[in-house]
Amino acid sequence: MSNLSGVSSIGEPEFLKLVDVSKTFGSHRVLDKINLTVSEGEVLVIIGPSGSGKSTLLRCINFIAAPDEGEVIFEGHVWKSRISKYNFLANRRYEQKLTALRSEIGMVFQNFNVFPHMTAAQNVMLGLTKVRKQNKDLARKAAVEALTQVGLADKVDQYPDKLSGGQKQRVAIARALALKPKVMLFDEATSSLDPELVNGILEEIRRLAKAGMTMVVVTHEMNFAFQVAHRIVFMDEGRIVEIGTPEEIRKTTEPRTRSFLSAILN
Repeated sequence: MSNLSGVSSIGEPEFLKLVDVSKTFGSHRVLDKINLTVSEGEVLVIIGPSGSGKSTLLRCINFIAAPDEGEVIFEGHVWKSRISKYNFLANRRYEQKLTALRSEIGMVFQNFNVFPHMTAAQNVMLGLTKVRKQNKDLARKAAVEALTQVGLADKVDQYPDKLSGGQKQRVAIARALALKPKVMLFDEATSSLDPELVNGILEEIRRLAKAGMTMVVVTHEMNFAFQVAHRIVFMDEGRIVEIGTPEEIRKTTEPRTRSFLSAILN
């Protein structure tokens, strides 16, 4: 597997593994038996047309949308769908465990999801106090550190209505990073931004890649994808069509991938 200049090397395979993961909404099978491994320190970029299941795949990784079938294996622990919809106590324990899982697998969404009635620091502190059970002083210190890390040291006590779209997205990234996750998921983190704000967020993801953060990134920014990825996954109609290094995907002979890249890159 290739290692791009400026991107850290990757560790042992199967740090994160998906086995036959499927998801259906109504009569529509959004994901169809997805099998995928992510190594520790790897940057895996997922590309494909709208509606191909990319975002749903990310949500299945940390069970924001639990798979209907299959399993997610993270650091040797196997995660499956809800134990029993009729067993309240079992499901309550299950949800508590999932909260812990999501603190290890952070996620940044398309639309920021910051709370408008909270300052930047309070947004970041929320997970630290609710999930990590930190006291407010420690949570505040960690929040300031995380916001400083993403270039918002001077915006700590600003409310979201005083922040630009790019700054709100940085708050969302800081909120995830403050929990010190082992994996970061980015779901088209630049799609809701004005064009002039996109590069700042992409640079933040590049910085995390250089620092060795394990990441799964869904993006339509093709140049960025080929620059930062260790491997690229091309999806279509809920299936993985192919996986390869950036060089392999650029030179692919697979017709559907070639058609997609030709339309996007040209």
